[in-house]
Amino acid sequence: MREMMLKGKKKLIILTSICVVAVAAAAAIAVYVTRKNTEPVPEPIAEATPEPVPTPEVTPVPTKDPNAGKVKSALTGEYISKKRAKQRPFAVIINNIEYANQRQEGTSQIDVLYEALAEGGITRMLGVFQGTEKIKRLGSVRSARHYFVSFASEWNAIFCHFGQTSYAISKIEELGVNNLSGLSAIGVVVYKRDYSVKAPHNVYTSGEQMKQGAKKLGYSTKFNEEKMAKHFDFQEEDTDLSSGEETSYVNLPFSDYSTCYLKYDKKAKEYKKYEYKSKHKDHKNDKQLSFKNVIIQLVKEKNIDRNGYQHLYLHKRKGTGYYITNGSRMKIEWKKNEEKGTMCYYDTDGNVLCINPGKTYIAAYPTSRKELLSFQEKKDKKTKKK
Repeated sequence: MREMMLKGKKKLIILTSICVVAVAAAAAIAVYVTRKNTEPVPEPIAEATPEPVPTPEVTPVPTKDPNAGKVKSALTGEYISKKRAKQRPFAVIINNIEYANQRQEGTSQIDVLYEALAEGGITRMLGVFQGTEKIKRLGSVRSARHYFVSFASEWNAIFCHFGQTSYAISKIEELGVNNLSGLSAIGVVVYKRDYSVKAPHNVYTSGEQMKQGAKKLGYSTKFNEEKMAKHFDFQEEDTDLSSGEETSYVNLPFSDYSTCYLKYDKKAKEYKKYEYKSKHKDHKNDKQLSFKNVIIQLVKEKNIDRNGYQHLYLHKRKGTGYYITNGSRMKIEWKKNEEKGTMCYYDTDGNVLCINPGKTYIAAYPTSRKELLSFQEKKDKKTKKK
């Protein structure tokens, strides 16, 4: 009995110990879990925002002005070198019969080109230019007519010719025009014959020869704008006419022999010249003559002797005409006074004509053939095959 009681007591002690251990373990686990759940969660460390990197300022590279150091030409309104702008213009009589026309050289370098009737229905041209260095060979050079002397004087140009009429001699003396005549002693300096071309259509000159001739005769070769007539003003940049009639073709039948016309090149925005039903070319470089500006100056004319020499009524005169550029034309007026050295073109409101920068072709066109002047190209009728 006693043994049984001792065994029972031992079992109770063991069970009690196991319970105490279990309770202690449970308490420990509870404390651990509680601590685990109540420990503060560390806040995430915010990533530092990078400082913005300043964009470096790009210094614009200055665009080089292509016209820096240049000045505007008084003849074309285009920018040219200061050296060239300081040179006095030259004006040269150019032979324009069909044979000579096909052998012209240097004409693409001319700034202002005049064309007018001579005798027998032929035309002659007067080429006015500034800058002798660009003229390597020019011609063929022919004899002067008095109205070309008058045109040359408007630009205060040194007038170059090989021969002259008595009327031209009188006009040279009257207007005091500096001239280089091929029939005077200076002719051997200024002009040379090309014997591969038939005389009298074989006389040529160059910028250097003209300059040497002027120097030998003591002519000033410095540009003097005060002595030059104000023909027109120039636009600052290429400008279309605000109101004008469409003009892509200009027909100028000076005579039954001379068949001059111009066609508008839309891409180049220039008028291409034709003569004798062919392209009017500078045969030195094979370039067709082309012009930004076309001026038709309607002038009364008449025969003055049995040689058929013409007289153009220019002195103390005024008249009408057309200005043509960029595919359009407008009516204009002109006034000239040789004694005062004035010659100017005007719009119909009386303002000085403002033309585009570029080369200019001036046709001194006879009023007696005004009705033949046209701005429409005639299409050849195709003959039907039988």
